[in-house]
Amino acid sequence: MTTPFPEDAVPTPPPGCPAHANGPIGPIGPGGLRRLYGPEAEADPAGLYEKLRADYGEVAPVLLHGDHRAWLILGHGANITAMRTPTLFSRDSRLWTAFRTGELPMDSPLMPVIAWQPICVFADGDEHRRLRGAVLDGLNRFDRRGIRRHVRRFTTDLVQVVGPTGRAELITQFAEHLPMLVMTKLLGMPDEYGPQLVNAARDLMKGTETAIASNEYVVAGLRRTIAIKRDAPGDDLTSHLLAHPARLTDDEVMEHLRVVLLAANETTVNLIADSLKMVLTDPRFRAHLSGGQMTLGEALDQVLWDSPPMSLVAGRWATADTELGGQQIKAGDLLLLGLAAGNVDPVVRPDLATPLYGNRSHLSFGAGPHECPGQDIGRHVAEAGIDILLTLLPDVRLAVPEEELSWSSAWISRHLTALPVEFTPRDIEPDPESVAEAERAAAVAAEAERRADTERAARIEAAAAGGGAGGTAGPVRPTVPAQRRSWWDVLTGLFRR
Repeated sequence: MTTPFPEDAVPTPPPGCPAHANGPIGPIGPGGLRRLYGPEAEADPAGLYEKLRADYGEVAPVLLHGDHRAWLILGHGANITAMRTPTLFSRDSRLWTAFRTGELPMDSPLMPVIAWQPICVFADGDEHRRLRGAVLDGLNRFDRRGIRRHVRRFTTDLVQVVGPTGRAELITQFAEHLPMLVMTKLLGMPDEYGPQLVNAARDLMKGTETAIASNEYVVAGLRRTIAIKRDAPGDDLTSHLLAHPARLTDDEVMEHLRVVLLAANETTVNLIADSLKMVLTDPRFRAHLSGGQMTLGEALDQVLWDSPPMSLVAGRWATADTELGGQQIKAGDLLLLGLAAGNVDPVVRPDLATPLYGNRSHLSFGAGPHECPGQDIGRHVAEAGIDILLTLLPDVRLAVPEEELSWSSAWISRHLTALPVEFTPRDIEPDPESVAEAERAAAVAAEAERRADTERAARIEAAAAGGGAGGTAGPVRPTVPAQRRSWWDVLTGLFRR
């Protein structure tokens, strides 16, 4: 089959330049190819995938932001082939023809996702094994019981804030906070970073005007953590990476911690949100869960088939001319792993209504050498968080009709924007670990204040004995120390604005 990218196709100017100022972005671009961006593509990505499947089969030519050409892999089998054949489909984005020819501008919105970095995500072969091995060894040290302890603490803290009100919005007040709070503990970061990192990570992934500042905040927090753990290592991912035989540099440790932190947060937020939505709106799941006929883990499997946390992954880059799904792929072409499209491939799912309880052959965590190393942790955070939430609020229910729920979509993911719920108002007992943390924070603050008082008293005494500079200084006015905010004060302040 010939390539559908005609060499003589007339390129169109990228969105945002003056040539686009007089009209909206349409669904069809140069060469008659469909765009994966723009209002129509983002309004119904699943519908777009099916149009492409009908037109092209397993692999379809598409246009990304700036009308850069790529291949979207729609078939389940074709996705597996690309994931498991790194010799033909590499993770090294420097192979992309658009990079080599200078076609992609540095300010392209694609850059944060596909720009090459010296980390395992963009590596193959021995270098990939060295870097990924260190990350995987570190993540595998965490046991489910220890993770659940952190999840229980933070879920209780979050529910405690909304419990007396009888109402909550489970996306912004729960799903968007829990994964990051847990991950800061697994990385060994100081507690006070938790609430601010939630906001910084969310801002960073949205690509707002303050995304660069948010990224700097995340990097600064990770570098501080690395410095602390070099002097006082603990049972955390940062310490494990620093001590690993792979001998990662501080920069390599920081970059991999950043990837783990942000990737785990984005995917687990979406998994929690979609799973909660299904539990609250699908009578089959709620009935099974309460009747004991289905575990929450099995419900998560269904969600991972129907609503993968990431719709697609960019990407793979062809190392040589080859064929995939009936299409002729050229060396240097970009391929997008269509996780959502592959999960509903009629070849593997002829009837989408058939339940898939316990079936984990979905594409949501990838496959092959780059399969998600933190998938077990993400699943457990989501499963334990939802389980504890339902235990604390047993009569929680959707506060609006299901048809009023809405999503926002981008080219790589789809997000539930809000999940308002109501329940019987109740006071939630604080988790013992949060009480202990609050007591430690109070003790640290008291000790800091005691030292400050001692230092001020010494300065006042010295000034009085010496008469001040030149013997003419007036009385020294003691200053009132600023009150330190505990971790819990910071967290609850987020919801009381």
